[in-house]
Amino acid sequence: MSAALARLATPTGPGGSRPVIGYVGADVPVELLTAAGAHPVRLTGSPGEPSTAGDRYLGTGLDPVARSVLTRLLDGAYGCLDGLVVGRDCEASSRLFYAVRELKRIDPAAPLPPVQLVDVLHLPHRTTTRYVHAKLTELRATLETWAGRPITGDDLAEAIEEHNRLRGLLRRIGALRGRRPAPLTGTDALSVVAATTRLLVRDACALVEQLLAGKLSEVDGLRVFLTGSGHDEPGVYAALEEAGLVIVGEDHDWGDLLSRRDVEAPTMLALAERYQHNGPSAPRASIRQRAEHTAEAARTRGAEALISYARVHDDAPPWDFPAQRALCGLPSVQLVRQPYGGLTEEALAAVAGLRGPVGAVR
Repeated sequence: MSAALARLATPTGPGGSRPVIGYVGADVPVELLTAAGAHPVRLTGSPGEPSTAGDRYLGTGLDPVARSVLTRLLDGAYGCLDGLVVGRDCEASSRLFYAVRELKRIDPAAPLPPVQLVDVLHLPHRTTTRYVHAKLTELRATLETWAGRPITGDDLAEAIEEHNRLRGLLRRIGALRGRRPAPLTGTDALSVVAATTRLLVRDACALVEQLLAGKLSEVDGLRVFLTGSGHDEPGVYAALEEAGLVIVGEDHDWGDLLSRRDVEAPTMLALAERYQHNGPSAPRASIRQRAEHTAEAARTRGAEALISYARVHDDAPPWDFPAQRALCGLPSVQLVRQPYGGLTEEALAAVAGLRGPVGAVR
């Protein structure tokens, strides 16, 4: 492992005098957080820890990631956050926002930061653009209050330029994964992307540039494209790659989807358009959009098989799988109701048979 990759795999936490703002979901325009002078940190769950507090307030029938994030917020696992921005990218995120807001209302002394919801819609209409623009303008005003200073046009332009640069670097990482043999594992690629969501954008760019400039180890195995639920930690990737697979691409927003689209101009309108048209994610896009995107991405990366992984209580991905399998035309396996951060023994057995007929485990 290169030094840059090692640093990206274990990034240090926020430090210095900047306010730290946590955020949940890829619909949150991180450029605005950077423009406000904050240190943005995308919050992750922790599948190895009990989510007792989150289960109490959200119930056990919700996506375990949201329950874990709420538990960690209440336990202070993220340190001192000066604010929290939650995207309405799925039902679990929405319920997380309302729980945090209500807990903060009934107990102002609770160890919870002020929270703001950002509602980004993804319909392909100009009226949708105007709606998203209005919501981002509201978020901008909230961030200015939290930061104690205005966000100037120059602040916004600089932040957009820096985050576009980071997205371009991550796309270069993605392109490398299409080589034969792949120059890094899917687990490493996922760790790189996750690290960039916890670092200041300039630091993230510097480390990714060092990674690209260095020598990477070649890895081989059955080349797999992963679709379905998002992965905010590497447990599933590691388990699949320990089984002899190499994950060369994915279509969730902790991976390739995060860097797919840039902001085309240094304006609030262009920022709104970027987040409106970003995707296609499983909870928000049509089955056809998902299938066409997955098939094209799998072809581009030279995938030899398709795996659809759906976490327990994540109901969107299974609807996409039949169309994805048909358009990809690859040996495929569907893994549903899987534990957060892991795979059942039944799922691992199905994965082991990928070189044979198409299979499914439910």
